[in-house]
Amino acid sequence: MRGKSTGDVLYTGIVYLFLIAVVFVTFYPFWNVFVLSVNSASDTIKGGVYFWPRELNFTSYKEILTDHEILHAVWVTVARTVIGTPLTVMVISLLAYPLSSRELAFRRPVTLYFIFTMYFGGGLIPYYMVLKNLYLIDTFWVFVLPGLMNVFYMILVRTFIEQLPQEISESAKIDGANDLQVYFRIILPLTTPVLATIALFTAIGHWNAWFDSYVFTYKSNLKTLQAVLVKILNQYQTGAMVSDAQKLADSSKRLAVSSDTIRMAATMVATLPIVMVYPFLQRYFVKGMTLGSVKS
Repeated sequence: MRGKSTGDVLYTGIVYLFLIAVVFVTFYPFWNVFVLSVNSASDTIKGGVYFWPRELNFTSYKEILTDHEILHAVWVTVARTVIGTPLTVMVISLLAYPLSSRELAFRRPVTLYFIFTMYFGGGLIPYYMVLKNLYLIDTFWVFVLPGLMNVFYMILVRTFIEQLPQEISESAKIDGANDLQVYFRIILPLTTPVLATIALFTAIGHWNAWFDSYVFTYKSNLKTLQAVLVKILNQYQTGAMVSDAQKLADSSKRLAVSSDTIRMAATMVATLPIVMVYPFLQRYFVKGMTLGSVKS
């Protein structure tokens, strides 16, 4: 390379090798899960499947995508994500906007009140009792209403709004706009980057949530995809079942699916949709995190 010393070339090579290693370490587990999910079940039991499927077979995906419990869980997860994400973004932004105003009375005590909840909580049992008294247990809204407020996200949005030129809002109010008009017509469009950022975080949280479904719901028709996935991942873990699977492999019986391929296929089905959202929100994510976390 012209104009570069041996040390520069060596440094560049080390940096590229490090980046390649990071990409491999982060991408390979996901790729291996996919390979196992499309490999023949009887061949997977033998082991040694790492980079490419030895016997291509999509039966596991057929089993997953035709299972009534999983399909219904997908709809529950999609519903909580589609409903919960915009509601959360709206509630957070509606709170962050007045708290960003220096003219708000008791602005600091109110902010400290919300921050206090970030560090101290009542625990699972009191939380459960509160939800029970609100008649949210074993209902769909237990997935949405308790998570409408996130203090950390609110602080991000508030800090972002504080960085906007105050003259914009002041000139709009001089022209006769009230606070709601300023919020919807000026503040909301200008805060798109940070709102897209928290929308992405919230959507990921809803999509990956399983604990609330496990603890706060009992009806099978309210189980989320991740809760069903946890159930699948916990199956076939006993030594007896592993031994039976090995015996089937030794006797050369051709299996359409196995516990491993079903778990891998379920993992892919649960992971791919939310991964596909990242490319569309990446530019908002970077800008929102940069501007929303640095105070001028």
